[in-house]
Amino acid sequence: MGEVFELRSGDYRARVDRVGAGLQALTWRDHDLVWPYTGVEGPQAFQGQLLAPWPNRVAGGRYAFQGTEYRLEVDNPETGSAIHGLVHDQDWSPVDASEDEVTLRLAFEGAPGYPFPLELTARYRLSAEGLTVSVKAVNTGEADAPYGVGFHPYLTLGRPLDELSARGALTVSSDAESSQPTDENLIPVGAPVPVSGGFDLLPPGRDLGDTVLDTAFTDLRRDERGRAWVRLGGPEHRVALWAGAGYEWLQLFSADTLGGDAHRAHLAAEPMTCPPNAFNSGTDLLVLSPGQAVENDFGILAEPRVG
Repeated sequence: MGEVFELRSGDYRARVDRVGAGLQALTWRDHDLVWPYTGVEGPQAFQGQLLAPWPNRVAGGRYAFQGTEYRLEVDNPETGSAIHGLVHDQDWSPVDASEDEVTLRLAFEGAPGYPFPLELTARYRLSAEGLTVSVKAVNTGEADAPYGVGFHPYLTLGRPLDELSARGALTVSSDAESSQPTDENLIPVGAPVPVSGGFDLLPPGRDLGDTVLDTAFTDLRRDERGRAWVRLGGPEHRVALWAGAGYEWLQLFSADTLGGDAHRAHLAAEPMTCPPNAFNSGTDLLVLSPGQAVENDFGILAEPRVG
């Protein structure tokens, strides 16, 4: 079991796992804002996990980069893909920690199918504006490295989505103007298309109803601070996730394929720098030259209902 760091600031509390630099829990006034887990049970369905050096799927676990073909382990047999990177089960080292902030670092030496060393840093900070997560990557190798990053929190209102929807007490909104069509293995097909029907979640949002989401969205509207938002609203408050510059994609997953109490209980809102299968398509794929660094921020907070 890895070390856990407990953070606090005002009405917010968080738990950060040294294993995978994962977000075990985030609360506001004792309300869970994300689906929590503990070190004993471990994360399910990638809840709270940092996804690097790629988010989402690589079709067939194969890709070519600068003329060389690579093969990754297919660890998502349902879709025949390599999924969500290589660092979520790694032991990260603490750099510094305080009451409201912790920074973890991983010297990633590469792995079969991805022989590109990286230094990864994850900084979690609580404030009156909720949780901010900054992920930095530095190419410590001697060759260019393909790179993408994402995060996998499940936003929650403490009650199943279908229960809230049946009561007319659920609203989902997203600042995405386009969605990405996929094949039966959730691999992108063609170009993104304007959102319509159940995929149109533009503000002020809508009840999720029976819409099934395991969908990548892009063409994100941004506020004056450059943030794109996903909001999950209930009768008492909203849970809001923002994605900063560089996060050009949002994956929304309504947890329909999860069993038991997790089935349609929470909404995964995943900021991603690139879409599924970017190692093959090259879409928004970052190529880090030796010594090059990139840093991306996102955050989660609560918004009380007014009136």
